[in-house]
Amino acid sequence: MSKLTAHGAVHKYGDNVDTDVIIPARYLNTSDPKELAAHCMEDIDKDFVGKVKRGDIMIGEANFGCGSSREHAPIAIKESGIACVIACTFARIFYRNAINIGLPILECPEAAKEIENGDQVEIDFDSGKITDATTGKVYTAEPFPEFIKDIIDKGGLLNSIKK
Repeated sequence: MSKLTAHGAVHKYGDNVDTDVIIPARYLNTSDPKELAAHCMEDIDKDFVGKVKRGDIMIGEANFGCGSSREHAPIAIKESGIACVIACTFARIFYRNAINIGLPILECPEAAKEIENGDQVEIDFDSGKITDATTGKVYTAEPFPEFIKDIIDKGGLLNSIKK
């Protein structure tokens, strides 16, 4: 298994970022990841799609991913280029859907509250270490168990079962 890491700029949002904000319901007539990514976050951050870069990090605070249970939301985030979502807490169904599609997510309240929009962040998923390269501050999230690292490493649950 490869070493799982991420490094990128932060796109930060607040509490209760729901699935209808992540991917508005008007775009749910498709399951095409590229089409979903083209509209990711547009109702809360109209410039998100134009500024996000592959490898960037998304941060939310409490209850990230609340709302409906559809997988469209984590698919849109992952396909937009986001390498990891950090939050104080996640809605349980979003958490499960994110892992199922291979989107790494970490709960770390201190990091979610203190890291600022635009900061450069490095993540080592093996140790759970989150480093804000902009400020030098280091945070620790609970690292993934091996079976979840395997799912993420292989790009999602279905891919891990196939391999």
